[in-house]
Amino acid sequence: MASRLARAGGWFAPRWPRQLAAIAAGALLSASFAPLDRWWAAIVGLVVLGVVLTRPATTKAGGLGYGYLVGLAFYLLLLPWISGLVGALPWLALAAVCALFPAVFGLLAVVVRGLPGWPVGFALVWVLAEWLKVTIPFGGFPWGVLAFGQTGGPLLPLAQLGGAPLVSFAAALLGFGLAALGLAVLSWWEHRDAQQLAPPAVAVPGVCIVVVLMATALVYPQVRQSGAGSGDDAGVTVAAVQGNVPRLGLEFNAQRRAVLDNHVKETLRLAEDVRAGRAAAPHFVIWPENSSDIDPLANADARDQIDSAARAIGVPILVGAVVTHPDWTTDNPAASNTVIVWDPVDGPGQRHDKRIVQPFGEYLPWRGFFRLLSPYADRAGYFVPGSGTGVVDAAGVPVGVATCWEVIFDRAVRASVRNGAQVLAVPTNNATFDVTMSEQQLAFARLRAVEHDRYTVVAGTTGISAVIAPDGRELARTDFFEPAYLDAQVRLKTSQTPATRWGPAVQLALVAAGAAAVLAALILAIRHNSSSARPTRRAETDSEEPHDQ
Repeated sequence: MASRLARAGGWFAPRWPRQLAAIAAGALLSASFAPLDRWWAAIVGLVVLGVVLTRPATTKAGGLGYGYLVGLAFYLLLLPWISGLVGALPWLALAAVCALFPAVFGLLAVVVRGLPGWPVGFALVWVLAEWLKVTIPFGGFPWGVLAFGQTGGPLLPLAQLGGAPLVSFAAALLGFGLAALGLAVLSWWEHRDAQQLAPPAVAVPGVCIVVVLMATALVYPQVRQSGAGSGDDAGVTVAAVQGNVPRLGLEFNAQRRAVLDNHVKETLRLAEDVRAGRAAAPHFVIWPENSSDIDPLANADARDQIDSAARAIGVPILVGAVVTHPDWTTDNPAASNTVIVWDPVDGPGQRHDKRIVQPFGEYLPWRGFFRLLSPYADRAGYFVPGSGTGVVDAAGVPVGVATCWEVIFDRAVRASVRNGAQVLAVPTNNATFDVTMSEQQLAFARLRAVEHDRYTVVAGTTGISAVIAPDGRELARTDFFEPAYLDAQVRLKTSQTPATRWGPAVQLALVAAGAAAVLAALILAIRHNSSSARPTRRAETDSEEPHDQ
């Protein structure tokens, strides 16, 4: 036993600096998101990670392990609000699964680090790993994409050129470029008496940094002008109602009538303020997701309540409702998570059925299996994904709707804008979460506003509701867990950004380039091995820093 412990200690001792550095890198990545919102922390974290993965002693297995440590630290710190909903075990399990993707990055980064211009290869492989994460399993989990931690930083305008994938690539390129530059300077310092540093050693990281900064500087003025309201786009007034709930927690669904009443009451207060001249008359009103958990198409009482609110305000209300699905049975209580345009005269009209529903929350894949693992399984919903354009007409305004979970996915909002949306609405239900989760989700809406050059209105059940300009600035917002409304003028946009037109192509190009870099590195390695006349043992590069094998 003593000899085993000694061997284990001998293995761990020279590696602990890299292990601690990997954990620190994950913590820094998390610090770029709410509640800290330090966008620059992610850049520093990538610098640290780049140094760890380029150490000659870091093997492919080491890259996998260090990447996993990065991911574990990152997601444990990013997602603790999940434990308040379903307990500690699902939170830990989700973090452990999400950490697999940074682990894949770490492995592939070690594969490509021998190629010329490794910062570019690292950035491309980072985007490749993120693409895997937003795609699999069960439709992907984009929470934690690097770009969403950059919404308070200078790289955000790049979203207008290529969406979240381009912002992630730029942040990664900047971080790894700085790491390469620092390593080159360190190498020069160590060998300054023996020889001068060859210019190519700093050319690649220098070019990487300059390209990112120049691209940001070029696109920023246009984004800022749009956010300042320049142009001839028509203006309309939009209201968002935050009715609040009696208390937080999973018991929210047992309080359905109280929640509906709260939103009716807050809308009546808005109508009174409009009549008194204290608020501008809106063209339409947005209620949050699940503001009517009682099916208003089947329940006369709920319908009457919404009718009274719509008549009082005199304009259509986008009502977030749970509607019974035609496939409903006792064993399969299927439902649609729906936004209904409720006209003050004609009642319910056009609707948006949520197209991307949340696994393990709104529906449970492999329900029979997961029911055996957790008592929380039966709390998952039976929501059925809808279809449609993602656009509804409210008082003649084409409104793009991305209900809560949908705003995280590039394809959802892009489809709405491509189908004619001139303003974006994000109705969301955060009643079972906390302020940190709401702030993190609000960052997604800020990026979408810039990405598609659209004013974006977020309506939350308990907050945070906000009106966001096309440059990502919050024009108005509510506090968390209070009844309130927002009443703001926005401009209706009709132009399409490069990201709206070609966003998927940009992502495909980055992912393909990352895959090509990995393939090229593998081919070079095979050729190198086959060209050797006989097997040779690789010399130790650093006696104090053994390989991770």
